[in-house]
Amino acid sequence: MSWGNSLPLLILGSSLLPGLVIFFLPEERIVSRTILNLVGAFLKLVLVGVMLWGVLHGHQYEARLPLLPGLDLVFRSGPLSMLFVALSAGLWLLTTVYAIGYLEGSPHRSRFFGFFSLCVTATVGVALAGNLLTFLLFYELLTLATYPLIVHSGTEEARRAGRVYLNYTIAGGALLLLSTVWLYALTGTLEFTARGFLSGLDTSLHPTLILIFVLLIIGLGVKAALIPLHGWLPRAMVAPAPVSALLHAVAVVKAGAFGIVRVVYDVYGIEFAASLGVTLPLAILASVTIIYASLRALFQDDLKRRLAYSTVSQVSYIALGVALAGPIATIGGLVHLVHQGVQKITLFFCAGNLAKTLGIHKVSEMNGVGRRMPWTMAAFTIGAFGMIGAPPLVGFISKWYLGMGALDAGQNWVIFVLAGSSLLNAAYFLPILHRAWFKAPPDVWPHERSFGQRETAWALLAPPVITAALTLVLGLLASAPFSPLEWARFIAAREYAP
Repeated sequence: MSWGNSLPLLILGSSLLPGLVIFFLPEERIVSRTILNLVGAFLKLVLVGVMLWGVLHGHQYEARLPLLPGLDLVFRSGPLSMLFVALSAGLWLLTTVYAIGYLEGSPHRSRFFGFFSLCVTATVGVALAGNLLTFLLFYELLTLATYPLIVHSGTEEARRAGRVYLNYTIAGGALLLLSTVWLYALTGTLEFTARGFLSGLDTSLHPTLILIFVLLIIGLGVKAALIPLHGWLPRAMVAPAPVSALLHAVAVVKAGAFGIVRVVYDVYGIEFAASLGVTLPLAILASVTIIYASLRALFQDDLKRRLAYSTVSQVSYIALGVALAGPIATIGGLVHLVHQGVQKITLFFCAGNLAKTLGIHKVSEMNGVGRRMPWTMAAFTIGAFGMIGAPPLVGFISKWYLGMGALDAGQNWVIFVLAGSSLLNAAYFLPILHRAWFKAPPDVWPHERSFGQRETAWALLAPPVITAALTLVLGLLASAPFSPLEWARFIAAREYAP
């Protein structure tokens, strides 16, 4: 195997090997654990950068590992894979820095960072999967690696949330396994292809393929938090803030949404999926999820639960863009994979800062917090306006392309969904900002920690400031070379090429 073809395995190993070593480190080996975490995260980012440059210049990287007769584990680069891999690698580095600061002095850090590394390894495996079998194995590894992070605090509430999470995700995984075996029995292959590998099957199998599509969407919809499969996500907010950021912006929820993209484009093919009539119901389900979750967010006083329902809504934009079955909408959905991640991780970092520094967990406790923590709340403000879709932030770019894509596809009703969603976004974010910036602060915060002249620890403050800056810069430079928007255009051009 050449160095180039081994590159996917090196990217996987850059988080897997440090994670395995960290498991065996004593708790007091803080410096060693920090070095392993940061070296692994930096190395992964460098390797992903090398692969990204290669893919841009026409190179393809593929590694095959025999698993069963006729079935290999396949890791393959491609434009769609690289979009998700680049997002995961970049945000993992920032989340690692944040987690190091957030968990300072807490117990079981070696266990936490070990599973943390396994989680990102599984996410990268999902992104680079070259066939449905590889996707399935790493998708389920992600379930197992995430569970210890959700129950990390060890409280009864955390354990209950973990049980709910497992119940949902294992059931979804079972449906995904059933669908995978069924497809292999029908076709004899599970290889992802640019136009899907199912379109050539006999028309008599079309009802069966529609049923399998439904099973796949249900299985993937658990992690993507499509209603009514979203119930685990708000409960999982008992996890530490770095885990919440990981769940919502980098790993679990994104893996589900990415899986839906894979099924529509690389299993069925967009033209074949549309001809089966399965894309419109998916678009309707995504739209209902967008509005329902936004309404639920309005009534959440717990800050992280409000953000969780916001995620349920926002991630469905990705499925909506794909399901509209048009090149412009595809661009909007794919670029939102990146844009939502950058915005949402900013908001969860800020929520963690408020909890760690002042003991604030509820919206009703945020009066005047902008005066006490101006940098944190400035980052939160940018992330919130991005979610609303205010120009020139990245959220506006996503919604603009989704709206234009809906008109191009003749689905004008989607415009009302997007407008309603933006209004609801404003309704649950603007009151927070009003409280934080314009109301008088209390005499005593719920549980304040002192950091001297700083508003909080640098490791907690730097990541949200950086991601907030990205929310602005990626919006202002949306049409620049190498931007997520240009990369999404590149993918859409390949998918809809004559």
